[in-house]
This record gives sequence, C-alpha cells and structure tokens, in this order.
Amino acid sequence: MLKIPKTAGGWRAIFYSFRMANKVGWMRLWKAMTTKNACKTCALGMGGQAGGMRNEAGHWPEVCKKSFQAMVADMQKGITPEFFAKYSIKELQALSSRELEWCGRLVNPLYAGPGDTHYRIVDWDFAFNRIVKQMKDHQPEQHFFYASGRSSNEAGFLLQLFSRLYGTNYVNNCSFYCHQASGSGLAASLGTGTATVDLHDLDKTDLFFLIGGNPASNHPRLMRTLMQIRRRGGKVIVINPVKEIGLVNFSVPSDVLSLFFGTNIATHYLQPHIGGDLALLYGIAKLLIEQNQVDQAFLEASTEGVQEFKTMLDELSWDTIEKDSGISKAQIQEVADVYAKSKNAVFGWTMGITHHLNGTSNVRAIVNLALLRGMVGKPSSGLLPIRGHSNVQGIGSMGVVPNLKEKFLNNLEGYLKTTLPRSPGLDTMACMQATYDGQMKAAFCLGGNLFGSNPDSNFAADSIAKLDLITYLNTTLNTGHAWGLAKETLILPVLARDEEPQLTTQESMFNFVRVSDGGPARYSGLKSEVEILATLGSRVVGDLPNLDWRALRMHRTIREMISQIVPGYEDISKADVSKAEFPVKGRIFHEGHFPTQSGKASFSTDALSSQNVPEGELRLMTVRSEGQFNTVVYEEQDIYRGQERRDVILLNPEDIKKLGLKEDDEVTVSSAIAKMGPLKVRPFDIRQGNALMYFPEANVLVSKDIDPVSRTPSFKNVFVKVSRYKAEAGKTPLAIL
Repeated sequence: MLKIPKTAGGWRAIFYSFRMANKVGWMRLWKAMTTKNACKTCALGMGGQAGGMRNEAGHWPEVCKKSFQAMVADMQKGITPEFFAKYSIKELQALSSRELEWCGRLVNPLYAGPGDTHYRIVDWDFAFNRIVKQMKDHQPEQHFFYASGRSSNEAGFLLQLFSRLYGTNYVNNCSFYCHQASGSGLAASLGTGTATVDLHDLDKTDLFFLIGGNPASNHPRLMRTLMQIRRRGGKVIVINPVKEIGLVNFSVPSDVLSLFFGTNIATHYLQPHIGGDLALLYGIAKLLIEQNQVDQAFLEASTEGVQEFKTMLDELSWDTIEKDSGISKAQIQEVADVYAKSKNAVFGWTMGITHHLNGTSNVRAIVNLALLRGMVGKPSSGLLPIRGHSNVQGIGSMGVVPNLKEKFLNNLEGYLKTTLPRSPGLDTMACMQATYDGQMKAAFCLGGNLFGSNPDSNFAADSIAKLDLITYLNTTLNTGHAWGLAKETLILPVLARDEEPQLTTQESMFNFVRVSDGGPARYSGLKSEVEILATLGSRVVGDLPNLDWRALRMHRTIREMISQIVPGYEDISKADVSKAEFPVKGRIFHEGHFPTQSGKASFSTDALSSQNVPEGELRLMTVRSEGQFNTVVYEEQDIYRGQERRDVILLNPEDIKKLGLKEDDEVTVSSAIAKMGPLKVRPFDIRQGNALMYFPEANVLVSKDIDPVSRTPSFKNVFVKVSRYKAEAGKTPLAIL
C-alpha cells in the first residue's frame, strides 16, 4: 500500500503535470493546453473561446491532471502497422486498460474478420464499403448507434440525424450508464433535465450539498469552488459512504494559500450505507417539516404534491430511516439544522446517487429537499448534477436519445419535410439485450468504450460477439477493442477535438455552450467524425430536397440546422461569425416558475427500497480511481486512497476482522452472477458492511438489472460475499479486464 496523503491535489498534482509534459515535450503540451478548445475531460467547461485553461467565467488557470492526461494521450506517437502484426488480439486481451491507452495513437483504420487472430490495416474505402454494405443488406431496426460524451455537438447531431433518416430510433448515448437518472428525475419534478444553476450562482451560495460524489478525483476543478465557499464562511455537507481525503482537505494548485496550507472542505461528513441515501434524504426532510423550517409561501405558489409528501413522511418511522441509512437521528438533525439556516443552498451529486436501481427516486428526493426551503427557482440556489464527460450533456441536447421530445421532433420533420420514425427507441441496455437475443446485426459507436461501460462484462462480450459488424471511432485503444469484438470489427481513427479542421461546439454541465477552434492534425490520413458520418449519410441515405450531405461536411451548415431545430440553441448559428459562447435558453431557473404542464414543481413520494442485505454479504460500490477518467485508466495507482494497484477490495477494518482476514490476504469476491479473484484485501475508512472496488474491472460482478425509469444499471449497490481465495484445480484465476 501507499501512504494516504494528508491532503489531495497540491504539489502532487503539479509534479504529475511535469511528468506528463516530459512525455511529449513541455512546449508542445503548453501550446496544446493553451489553444482555444474546450477540455476533453469533465463537463465543468474549461477552455473554449475564454482561452485555454480558463473556465467559462474567465478564471485562469483552470486545469487539472485529467486535462493533461487526455491531451497527452492524444499526443502520443502513432501505432505502427508492425505493432498489430506482432501483437495478436489474444495478446491485447492480456493488457490492462492503462497499457492499451498508452500503446499510442490510432492512425490507421483497423479490421478483424472471422478467423482473424490479429487486427490488420485497411484503407478508408474498405471500411466505408463494409459499413455501407451492412446497412443496405439489413433492416434499419437491426442496427443501433451509440455515442460517448467526447464528441462535438455537430457530430452528435449528425449521428442522430443519420440514424433517423436511415430508419431507426435505436440511437443512444453513454448517459444511460451514468447520469440518465438525473435527467429523468429532474424532468419528472421540474420539467427540465439539466442543472438549474449557472457557474455564477455558485459565487454566492452559502451551503453546498455534495452527495454521492468524489470531485477531488473525478472533477478536481470543482474543488476551487468548494474552497471559495468555505473561505466566505459557507458550509459543505458531504454525503458519501467512503471517507475520501480530498473531500476532507484539498490543496488547490492555482491558489497559493491553499497550495501551501491546504483547505478544509467538508464541514459535515456523513457516511451512510451504500443505497442509504434515500432514507437519509427523507430523514432530513422529515425533520424540516416537523420543525416548520420550510418555505410555506414558495410551496403554495410554486409546487404541488407537498401534502402527499408530508403524509408519506409521517408514516415513515425513524427506526426505518436509521436502519436503512445507517445514520443516527442526531446526526441527521445536525445536518438539517445547518440546512435550515442556509439562505442559498446548491445540491450537487454524481453517480453515487444515479447508479442505483432507484436512482431516479434518489434524484427526486434531492429535488424534494431543495423545494421544501425554496432553494430552486431563485438566484444562487438550485440543483447541479455534476456531469462526468465534457459534452455528454450536449450529446443529449443534440437528440442522441431513443425518443426525441415532441418539439425537437416536430422541428426536425418540418425542416426536412419528411416523416421520421416515431416508434419507441431502445436505450443502451435494451440495445445490448436485443443484440444478445439475436435481433441486432450491427452497431456503430461514436467514441467511448461500449464494452467497458457495461455491467456484467461476460454478458457484454457475449452480446457484442453476436453482431455481424461493430464499428468503433476512437483516438486510442481501449478494452472494447480487445474484448468487444463482433464477427467483424472495424476501428476507425478520428481527429481529436483540438485537431478538428473546423470550429466545433460543446455544452458544459452549466448549460453553457463552448466554442472550440480545432487545430492542425497530428497525423495524416485521420478523418473527423463529421466527415465520416456525412460520407455514410451520402452513401446510405442519399440527398433529400432539403438535405445535402456534402454540405453537411461543413460544420456551419450543421449549426444552422441546429439553430432552427434544437430548442434553446438558437444562438449557435452565430458561432462562425462572432465565436460567441452562450447559455442554452430556458434551463436556468431564477424564478419560481417551471416548464411543467402546471408551471409548478412536483414532489415525489417514492417508497424506500428494501435494504435487507443477506447474512454474510456486503454492499459493494464500484468507483473510479484518482488516476482514471471514466473507463480510461491512465495510472494503476490511486494515490488519494493509498493504493498502488487496482486488483483490491477495500473494506472497513472491522469487516476484515469479522471475516477472519488480514491486510493483503487474497480473496474471492462473489456476486449473484460472477466470481472475481484473487483480489487483495485492504482496510479503508468505509462504513462497516460496505465495500469498494474499481470500475470497470469489477463490472463482471454487476448485474444488468436496471432502474425501470432511467434504465441505468446499479453499479453502486451490489451484494457480494468475500471469502479466502482458493485456486480451483484446472482453472486459471479470473482475468482482471
């Protein structure tokens, strides 16, 4: 084990940045990071026309290790044809996610067909011909399309346009495996699916609830905002089963005082059971109501359903709340008192809230809590789903979803003067299941790692293997290229955001549209995602009276369409002339009127889900490490948790004793669907009865059961058994993918 530091960030982050610069050259990295291109990692909105390493409010320097890692990965040397001739697909499977990422930059189209043991280099004509033939030979409903959050708005819009004109609504994105519960929960309560605050609102908030997240590792630039809240006397309430050092103390590298002395972050830190958030949130609400600490005028003027909510809480016993949450009434009272005194509160959350079978209920419970004190619909207060990818929200805004909103669909049909498919589309898991059931023939993946992001890794590999063809558009290798192979697999190398020949746009989690200038390509022969999609559209769909695919190779043509079709995006057509960045209209709520049918926000009354853990089992959550971004692992180390490796399970010391184990004993971890081992047991500050393992390796243990509303899997609440490892005769240990 490594020694857990006393503070996160700080000099460690600075020295790591130096290491990244040494990989590719200091001047090269500096020039790349200072270009006017939006950050490739989280959705806080760094870069863009504000300039490199600036946030959308203009603050400099705004940068983090994740930004450097993503940029350096795209600046690697190109992978040569000799590499793929030397290393078989079987040998690629033996490489870790980190090793695959650092193999180099993809610079040639790759193909593996039936019986192939190696990928081989092919030309672009071969790749296009194979995709076109597949699409023309089979029905549209036998194909599905998937997008990650790293692509531009222009590419996302073109993907869903191509899909629908081809004849299918089977188009979806990575949010179904991350923040979809945020969108579905917010939409059901408020009529909107995104944040209700902008970045400037956080300048005056006096209380920030951070629920089910670890931005010190996953969104480091948010830590500056939390530092500023503390400095002006505000409070930060952290709710997380795991005590994360970065949420206790963080040294902001861009602030001299914080860099040298650290900043205390959490004023209150509650560690509920995994899956205990709903009970905890209901407990806070119950106390506020019982003690008449609610905004009655706001409730009467701007909400509906509050009486039903109060009745539900009246019938909820404190015994149940304490048992399910793992938090005492006295601790809940302390937090409720802090909230009752707050004038401007913001609620932020990440996948610790959404990655549950009741993820939508969790989100709606947060909304309930905000509504009780009128903390939605006024400046400096509101709701903030902390998105994990730089344009995942924009991809959704562009219609990369199975079912378009009625206004969007009507606008699109009106513009094209044609009728588009209106049958229900399929979300990501539904597409994977349909593939497994033999109903799909091909998949087209615009970035990301579809295999790596799926629960039940064995199911994911078996499902993809049944496809005739899968096409991946990526800049570097990932585990999907090694394990997620169809009968035929194509990997198409694409330009990174800062290599685009034309201006692109992205949307931050604050509903702010960023403008990226692009730049020169690092390698010849690469194509932009837009060029690939426009080529396929021309050859598969053909031109329409109001649609010229050749014209759609020009990003400004796509933006003109977006301005007339996507609600709130009317100003995007000005980007080419003024390069002006803008907020999406109709999403930030500073008044108590909401885009619901009644104009009011609604309370939810979802029942608590059962938290009866079988005897001898633990609740398991899968998490990202400090050296990781989404499915991409940049470093094996997780320095903030003191881990030098990833094949570990972190347990409360009392649970280790109870199991008759000691530190570094080898164990097998078993869930209802799979076993994984050998893994090393490590002690950590996590609530007793709970466990932590790393995503995506531990996906093999996660079932494909989903939240029925958001269709999101439960990566954060898996019941597992931990037993001493015993090698089985004739069997090798289960591979750590």
